[in-house]
Amino acid sequence: MIKILRLGHRRGRDDRISTHVGLTARQWGADRIIFSGESDDSMIESQRDIVGRWGGSTEIEYREDWKKVVKDFEGLKVHLTMYGLRIDEEIGGLKERFEEDDLLVIVGAEKVPRWVYTHVDFNISVGNQPHSEIAALAVFLDRIQDDGIRQDFEGAEIFVRPSEDRKLTEKK
Repeated sequence: MIKILRLGHRRGRDDRISTHVGLTARQWGADRIIFSGESDDSMIESQRDIVGRWGGSTEIEYREDWKKVVKDFEGLKVHLTMYGLRIDEEIGGLKERFEEDDLLVIVGAEKVPRWVYTHVDFNISVGNQPHSEIAALAVFLDRIQDDGIRQDFEGAEIFVRPSEDRKLTEKK
């Protein structure tokens, strides 16, 4: 099982970023995405609508007490941060742990509290330079899983038909 915890969502300011964290998490096989920060019913409903129309079984929820999510999680806890250990040097051990444990991936926002750094198993960086949390999440989920990106989602109402020169979709 893969859970994603998106810390520090700010309504109005982070709608697009949080939405893209959710899209990326779903595409790379997350079972659950938990948003924290400011409560934002429209963003949560938008995420659920995407799952409903495009398929899959990813659960979307909001939790005010994000520390409880981290404390109660039994499994491998990974915080993605540009200040962390390099993914290339740690991925082997992470993959071994992921074979045995569920995975919680924590993706921050503006300023991640120090508490997070000390309550996870690993602080991991996909690059030690400023970069997007969306990119970090995609790279990390792709590297930790052998099958990487998902192509087909059960229950989809809309499908993309790959095309060389235009957008093509089909409805169920």
